Formats: sequence, C-alpha cells, structure tokens
Amino acid sequence: MRTVCLFALLGGAACVHAAEKTHYLDLVNTAPDSIVSFAAAASGSGRFVEARLATLLGGGDGATIAIATAPGREGCLQDLRIGFANGRILIQKNFDVCRYRSYHTGRYLRGSAQTVVATVP
Repeated sequence: MRTVCLFALLGGAACVHAAEKTHYLDLVNTAPDSIVSFAAAASGSGRFVEARLATLLGGGDGATIAIATAPGREGCLQDLRIGFANGRILIQKNFDVCRYRSYHTGRYLRGSAQTVVATVP
C-alpha cells in the first residue's frame, strides 16, 4: 500500500512540474500614445495570445498582465506585441519574463531583446 501511495504522490508531482508557469508582467505605458492591445507568444513561435486589457493612457498608465509560459528556462523568452491607438504596433522580441518584472514602452531595449516597430500604412 505504501508503494502505491508513494507512486501516486510522485506521479502527481511530475504532473505539476510539467504544467505551465504563470509570470506577471507590469506593463507601464511611458509612450505618448494609448495602448489598446497586448499579446505575448513564446519567442519565435508567432502564436500570440491576446490579453484582456483596458486602454492604457500614455504618460505612465499601467496594468499587470499574467503570461503563461512553458516550464523551465525555455519558457522565459517571450515576444510581446503592443498595439497603440494611433495604429502603431511595437513588437519586443526575446523579452525575458523570468528576469524582468516590468516593461516600459518608452524603453524599448532590455538585455538581449530585439525591438521591431511596425507602422500601419
């Protein structure tokens, strides 16, 4: 009986270890334009998941966003896609959500991250 219980316990621990991990990111809009959308994807995957977000006014408005990642260090690097009210899209590639707790839109580069600013025609 003890062997069965221990096996069940170890099996349960393995299931918890394989589950997604949630990281919380403080998104601070230090840009002049309002943020109207936010999405995150595992780095390089292109599978962006939209977050429910009220409009964040420019000049310092902020919100905390939950980002679900794969377990371990491989889930830390995320691509962030931020949409502004004027139609501009900011894509921050390779943002490390394990290392950084906040993202300020006015400061585009963090560590080995790469920023791409796309504009709407």
